[in-house]
Amino acid sequence: MSILQAIQLSKQYNHVTALSGLNISVQKGEIFCLLGQNGAGKTTTINIFLGFLKASSGEALINGIPVEINGEATKKYIAYIPEVVQLYPHLTGIENLDFFSQMAGFRYSRAELALFLENTSLQQSAHHKKLSSYSKGMRQKVAIAIAVAKNADLILMDEPTSGLDPKATAEFTRICKDLAAEGKSILMATHDIFNAVNVGTRIGIMKEGCLVHTLEASSVTADELQKIYLETI
Repeated sequence: MSILQAIQLSKQYNHVTALSGLNISVQKGEIFCLLGQNGAGKTTTINIFLGFLKASSGEALINGIPVEINGEATKKYIAYIPEVVQLYPHLTGIENLDFFSQMAGFRYSRAELALFLENTSLQQSAHHKKLSSYSKGMRQKVAIAIAVAKNADLILMDEPTSGLDPKATAEFTRICKDLAAEGKSILMATHDIFNAVNVGTRIGIMKEGCLVHTLEASSVTADELQKIYLETI
């Protein structure tokens, strides 16, 4: 069974169609990258699965559970990493991790918390520094540590590499691949064609609320994907 599934998912805002008959599935250990321009429907899709938006029609399922009917039950399976990670700037990295882990019902020792952060390659010297001093890449590492500590089966990401330098992007790609190897699933909305090819298992291209193409990432190069993408949009 798919960890995430959209069945004829649609969303209208007044007379504007943001999403139209979307069918998509994400399997265990898969990284599915959604490409598309602003307004293509990527963020709308993620927000429906998070329960932030209600679909106009169709179904959004997490582990076979309808999000609209039983959103509280689906939340235990998912974690979310937005483009701008919202953590507490006056708390340290390890304090943020501890707070959000406890909010999800998990209590860890300081050594266990430190290990979660170390596994995201966040340097030990930063563990006890306030988030206000962190770069975007460092904040994302804390967010990933929170997702892992929460034991989420599915991680939803919205433009996670936006604003990252090449080194931070490469580190982020490695972490995502490690999570997938452990059986975690990722649905990632992105504009980054090169990173989609590097990190993705499958790639979907969206236009005007529709999923126009679905490709195996291993079957295309970045140049080929860019050509398909530009022809599509």
